[in-house]
Amino acid sequence: MERLSGLVLLLTLFAGLLSPSSSAALGVPAPAPWPAGADVDYQLGGSASRPGHVGVIARDRTARPVEGRYNVCYVNGFQTQPNEKRLWRTQYWDLVLKRAGRPVVDEAWGEWLLDIRTPAKRAALAEVMGRWAGGCARRGFDAVEFDNLDAYTRSGGLLTRRQTLAYSRLLTAAAHRAGLAVGQKNLADLDGRRVGFDFAVAESCARWDECDDYVDHFGAAVLMIEYSAADFRSACSQYGSLVPVVLRDRALSPDYRPRYC
Repeated sequence: MERLSGLVLLLTLFAGLLSPSSSAALGVPAPAPWPAGADVDYQLGGSASRPGHVGVIARDRTARPVEGRYNVCYVNGFQTQPNEKRLWRTQYWDLVLKRAGRPVVDEAWGEWLLDIRTPAKRAALAEVMGRWAGGCARRGFDAVEFDNLDAYTRSGGLLTRRQTLAYSRLLTAAAHRAGLAVGQKNLADLDGRRVGFDFAVAESCARWDECDDYVDHFGAAVLMIEYSAADFRSACSQYGSLVPVVLRDRALSPDYRPRYC
């Protein structure tokens, strides 16, 4: 399969879904869609080779994209990565959300929340994330997903949904300027198209009964990742003919053998 960024796109899953303020309106190439009928793999825990029918692969921003596939770059847009705390402490400490001088922590993952409370901080964070997204584009990724859109719900009231949406508009605009499609991650009740998202990455949507929300907002432009066999079967039976669905292990180990609908 040739790189999608160089193809004349005859099939588009994103037709009508890109926002008016997307990259085309900004004078840069429109983001490419993933190939129709392709399966997806989610490789945040380590890179692994996959057969040709797996046309969409998501990897961390520090990983290499896969030649000939549609590559989604993972960027933690609303929280810090656990292994990057030194980076945030030494370079961006004022952009970490704090209560009484101590970082506010997402206890489930040991990640610090980012401080999006003011326009100045949102702009500064969007500049950081925009540089990272630009790096993804230069290395050959086709899209970016900004994780933890729902971080404000874990902020103890320090962050708001309104601030989250304002920041999201900056993130999607930055990604579109780099020529990348942008994936919404979390906050299933939000119609992310209104703030510039082009597709959704839906983790465990069958488990939490959220798949309908994502499909209602994005149609076929949804990537579904499930972590239990029962949830995978449910997602496949309801949505497998419309969107890519993969069964993964929670550690996202490269040694795991995924299942596809």
